[in-house]
Amino acid sequence: MSGDLKWNKIMGAGLGTAFAVLVLQQVSGAVFATKEPEKMGYMINVPEEAEAGAAEEVLPPDWGTLLPVADLAAGEAAYARCASCHTVNSGGADGIGPNLYGVVGGRVLHRPGFAYSDAMTAHAGVAPIWGYDELDQFLTAPARYVEGTKMSFAGLRDTQARVNLIAYLRSQGSAGFAIPAPDPARQPGGAAPAEGAAPAEGAAAPAEGAQAAPAEGAAAAPGAEATPAG
Repeated sequence: MSGDLKWNKIMGAGLGTAFAVLVLQQVSGAVFATKEPEKMGYMINVPEEAEAGAAEEVLPPDWGTLLPVADLAAGEAAYARCASCHTVNSGGADGIGPNLYGVVGGRVLHRPGFAYSDAMTAHAGVAPIWGYDELDQFLTAPARYVEGTKMSFAGLRDTQARVNLIAYLRSQGSAGFAIPAPDPARQPGGAAPAEGAAPAEGAAAPAEGAQAAPAEGAAAAPGAEATPAG
């Protein structure tokens, strides 16, 4: 009989403890209840982009100044990232991307028979020639410059690296594509020419109707639509 009472006391103590915990939770919840404020936190005034001021303008490369002193060896080293998808030698076969011999200053769809994407084909109707500016923009971010291109190369963000690469590509079958005269307006602090002013003497004029863009599929290198190494 005493054994039964002992276990009853233990169970009663356990139930009493559990009941006390539940009561304590309810009481503390009522005492310390928080009321949600009508306005959350403090309002921080974040200026809009226009309010904060225009972002610093990025000038396109001054080809007349940079190309003559470009590092061809560094450009060839940069081209190594393209070699898995493109050949650059005269008569070279197309790979995942088209052969790039003579691509600088050449037509965007410069390789007959190569399966260019619909996006690159459409782009060629607007900017048919791979001029310096077009190649530069394409190599900076291919998918942004030609939306829908099959080339998955992420792009070269370093300006000097792109200049060196373009200089190297120019040395592969495009030496006849003229280098424009230095353009002070493209140099830091340079003033833009007055509206309607003639371009600097010797500056290459873009092909009619072309806003220029590099050949489709230029893997890590212009001119080829493909996935360049790297």
